[in-house]
Amino acid sequence: MKIILVVLLMLAFSGCVSVAKVETGERTVGERLVVTLDSAWNHISGPGTGPAETWTMEGLPVDQLLIYSGIRDGQAIHAERTAGSGSRKSANFRSGMQPDEIAAMFEGMLTRDGSRFKLEKLEPVIFGGSKGLRFEYSLTRKLDNVQLSGIGYGRVSKGELFAIVYMAPRLTFFSRHVAKAEQISRSARVKE
Repeated sequence: MKIILVVLLMLAFSGCVSVAKVETGERTVGERLVVTLDSAWNHISGPGTGPAETWTMEGLPVDQLLIYSGIRDGQAIHAERTAGSGSRKSANFRSGMQPDEIAAMFEGMLTRDGSRFKLEKLEPVIFGGSKGLRFEYSLTRKLDNVQLSGIGYGRVSKGELFAIVYMAPRLTFFSRHVAKAEQISRSARVKE
């Protein structure tokens, strides 16, 4: 974990990574996803952070809120890696995916580095104003063996994926901010 923090600090000081405060209120993410925030978050941006917007309360790698807005058919849901920088396992969205396949796609994305994933729950919910899915998972991060808990919401609209995924260390930070992530997910609207 110390290595990641040092790398992030070096990138921040070199101007490659930026942090911006996301204030409370209604926010548009991408072209079609609108969420309402009851608490301020920090938006982390820089090389290798897309296609999701990455938000955090405590800082990376402590907690992450990934917001996907309009992922197209065939598009990867993770940042592309350069040659020789690790696993080549890919997690690409297909517009015809069923809820279990969408959850499995996120599993693929979260385990590209060798981390271990366990799907705890998968259920239908209303997300973004229509029928969607909600899943809960646990993840053991390979880098430092930290046990994470996570939730995810998603739905497909006009062949594009809209999703919100939150994760944090199970015993310390997850319970502190999961209600804020759930509130954002419940507020989500996809513009048709």
